[in-house]
Amino acid sequence: MRQKMVVGNWKMHGSAEQIQQLLRDVIRGLAGQESTAVGVCPPYPYLPLVKQLCAESDVKVGAQNVSRHESGAFTGEVAAPMLSDLGVDFAIVGHSERRELYGETNDIVAEKFMASQAAGINPILCVGETLSQRDDGETEAVVLAQLQAVIAKAGVEAFGEAALAYEPVWAIGTGKTATPEQAQEVHRLLRGYIAGLSEDIAANLQILYGGSVKDSNAGALFTQADIDGGLVGGASLQAEQFIAICANTEN
Repeated sequence: MRQKMVVGNWKMHGSAEQIQQLLRDVIRGLAGQESTAVGVCPPYPYLPLVKQLCAESDVKVGAQNVSRHESGAFTGEVAAPMLSDLGVDFAIVGHSERRELYGETNDIVAEKFMASQAAGINPILCVGETLSQRDDGETEAVVLAQLQAVIAKAGVEAFGEAALAYEPVWAIGTGKTATPEQAQEVHRLLRGYIAGLSEDIAANLQILYGGSVKDSNAGALFTQADIDGGLVGGASLQAEQFIAICANTEN
């Protein structure tokens, strides 16, 4: 049986003081929820602090992004081996904000996926469609193209050490959320595609939902057959909300 997983993506928020208080509250509130894998992705400057604060807990630490290059003259970039040096457990690749705001193509995302794994870091690959793409009936084609670009370079076997996250772009930071049925439909599509290549990998692959996940909708989402938890944005900055979302994986 696949382990449920909840990951908080803090994006460009927080200070040292806020993070210390947030993690103290989260770690305390998660006591006893050992069946769920929980992780947080702070901004780069706070990774060492967060690793230190989480050292005595089961909370894993991830990066919000990673360079596709191992080293070189790439000002402002952070390479996967550097993250590995910090003890980072996983990295988000292909988030819609990276695709939309920074022009990351499917090929670039695939290279970041592979760079992460080469450094021993498990990637969480994000896929998702815009509202116009959904309205035009292109959801299936878009998310499969994003997935196929990674499989073409890394092979389906790479998903034995990775996770997927379906994040409909129209539901990120908008307050809108895909219905549990809409989300499940895409999760089933993604798992089914992987199963066509490897049933074993598909059966064990964690597929998370991301897009305005809150404590009020997490329960209905997480009970769907192919939804294995959440990639949580704004609500992960509020300890009470994040703890409650994690608790919904226990039901």
